[in-house]
This record gives sequence, structure tokens and C-alpha cells, in this order.
Amino acid sequence: MKATRVRYMVVLLAIGLAVLSYMQRVAISQAAGPISSDLHIPKAQMGLIFGAFGLSYALFEIPMGLLGDRLGVKRVLTQIVLAWSACTALTGAAWNVPSLYLIRFLFGVGEAGCFPNLTRMLSAWLPARERVTAQSLMWACTRWGGAATPPLALLCITWFGWRWAFVCFAALGIVWCGVFAIWFRDDPALHPAVNAAERELLEASRVLTSRVEGQRHWISLLLTRRVSVLVLQYFCFSYVWYFYITWLPTYLREGRGQSPARAAALAVLPLLFGGFGSLASGLAPRRLPRRAIAFCGFLSTAILLLVFTHIQSVVLAMLTMGLASFSSDLTMPISWDACVEIGGPYTATVAAAMNMLGNLAGFVAPVVGGVILQRTSGDWNILIDTMAAAAAISAVCWLYLDPESARRQRELSRLSPPISIDTLSP
Repeated sequence: MKATRVRYMVVLLAIGLAVLSYMQRVAISQAAGPISSDLHIPKAQMGLIFGAFGLSYALFEIPMGLLGDRLGVKRVLTQIVLAWSACTALTGAAWNVPSLYLIRFLFGVGEAGCFPNLTRMLSAWLPARERVTAQSLMWACTRWGGAATPPLALLCITWFGWRWAFVCFAALGIVWCGVFAIWFRDDPALHPAVNAAERELLEASRVLTSRVEGQRHWISLLLTRRVSVLVLQYFCFSYVWYFYITWLPTYLREGRGQSPARAAALAVLPLLFGGFGSLASGLAPRRLPRRAIAFCGFLSTAILLLVFTHIQSVVLAMLTMGLASFSSDLTMPISWDACVEIGGPYTATVAAAMNMLGNLAGFVAPVVGGVILQRTSGDWNILIDTMAAAAAISAVCWLYLDPESARRQRELSRLSPPISIDTLSP
């Protein structure tokens, strides 16, 4: 019997939600001008409103991941997508700073559960050989979706005004929820469209994400050295990546003398190249060790960033930075799949811990960048050197990380029954 391909619809649902989450979170950046004008919000307070999302997103990563592991992906994703879509619509109803701050904070609480639960969903619905490919497609689409959102949001704001633009974005989330709630099942074996051959194909994945008696507590898993190294390498990765969406346009204007329009065009290159990096990682031959790809990707990023600071041509320099982003994004699908290999039944919780540290880097990176620029009178090269150092730390982490060995150890523990004192007696 030939296996059905119901699992590919699950991949499409995951990609759709991943892109939607980026669209809804990025839309406010294009609406910041009219919002500030209509509600008389100064830049300092607008910065706090932006930060409200990042704060709640980081704080609620682990609780939302744990809920997905405990209650199931379908229940948690349906509820949180409805909740954050409601908050997206309510953004258009904000009337002052406190109301907008509260709405954005609650919006971040909902979105915090997105990627950890999507990772768990893919881990249960895909065989091991297809997981990295699916993660690569998802992250490539989020990168490109993030790059395409600003002009799309600007178009909606021009047509409908900023208040109704947020309602339009919220409607997309409600449509996704309706399709997901009706069609999706947590357990592939319970889906009526899955035949026996596809159930057999996915059996190992179902076992991987199933909890068994006597398994270690999720807190003890998060405190292991393996998880600590995993989240450290992702923190350093995010430290580099957040430069591309925070300081890069300013660097191009002040450090390279580019006009605002040209700076905006050149700043798209790292996101564009990063998407291709994620895609290339998923399409790489399976015989290549994933940890070797991650190590080489981060090492190449460090080298390319150091080279970047010595290139005079702006276009050539930005192509070099684009290649650095390509190299680091080779590791994105590998890092998220490592959460499956290491986390097993606690996949969403481990993924949440990793993403929490990544988003904390999103707070640390621009702050550190501002301090460096202020104390060095605008020496951008020192800031970029710290990014190269962070990429090198991530590379070193992958000399230790071996997610596949964690999976093998868990499988052996399932197969080996505990030895009692009686069996050791003569």
C-alpha cells in the first residue's frame, strides 16, 4: 500500500501560521507613524510599546511550550491564535498609550506559543528524514514573509487606514483557526485521511513524542548541559540576526553614507539570503552530518563578518553580509530539529526554552549595540566584531552538541526495562 500524503497538509498549515505570525507582529512597524500622530505618542513611549511584545514573548515561551506538551498542539494553537488575532484587531481600537501597551503585551503572550508548538506538531507528523526539510521551508518562508510584510502593511494602511489594517490582518488568523480546528488531529493515527502505510511511516515519530512512565521531569531536562549548550548557541545566533532588523539601516545611512531609500533596499539582503540558507539546509544530502553543517555555517558567518568590515564597496560588503546571513541560517532548521531529538515528549518545552533565549538576545543585542556606538563615537566595526565573536561561540557549541545521540539514548531507555534488586540476586 502506498502511503497517503496527509502530512504535507500539516506542513502547509505550519508554514501558513509561521508566515502569518510574522506578518501580524511586523505590521505595527509600518503603522508606527500614523499611530504616533493620531494618539500623540512620543518616540520614547512608542519604544516601550514595541518592547511590550518582546518582553511578554520571551517570558511566556516556556509556559506556552509546556501547555502544548501537556494539553496537545490542537487545543493550544487554536486558542492562542484566536487570542493573538483578537489582540491584533484590538490594536486598531487602541485609544492611548496604556491601552496599546496592554494589547501588545497580550499579543506577545499569545505568539509565544507559536513556534514551540509548531515544532512539536511537525515532530509528530513527519518522519525523521523529512523534519529538517519541513523546518527549512517554514523558516525560509518566514524570512521572506518578514521581508514582504512592510510594503503589504503600507498598502493596507494606505487603503483602509491603520485601524482597519489591523482588523484585516486579524481576519487571516481567524480563517487559519477555522481550517486548523476542523481538519487537524494531534495524533496522525486518528486522522481519517491517513492510511495504514502512512501510519506505519509515522509510528516512530508518535513514539518519540509520547510520554512514558518514569520519564525525567521537564525541569530536570531543561537543566541538563545539552539543553544549556543548545540555548547558548541560539542566543548567540539571535545576537547576530537582530542586527539585521534593528541597527543595519542606521549603519548603512551613517556608516556607509547611503540614502534612506538605498539603505532600505540594501537592508533586505540579509533576510533574503537567510531564507535561501534555511532552504539549502533542508535540501542538503542526508549523508552530511547536521552538526557539521551547523558548525561550518557558524564558522563561515564569523569569518565573513570579519571580512565585511574591510570591504570598501557598499554593494560587495552587503553581499558579503548576505552570505553571512545565509551561512548562519543554514543552522535554523537544524537547531529546531535538535529540540525534537533532545526534547522527545517535551519537544515544545525545549523549543520554548531555546526561543526564549533567542528573544532575550533580541533585547540584549540592540542595547549592547547602542552602548558600543555611544562609547566608541560610532565605531561600527567594533559592534560587528562582537557579532563575529558570537557566531564563533555558536560554532564551538556544535563541537559538543550531538542531538542524534540524545535520541538514541532515549530509545535505548525505552527498550531496556529497569533492573530490580531481585534480578541481581543469585
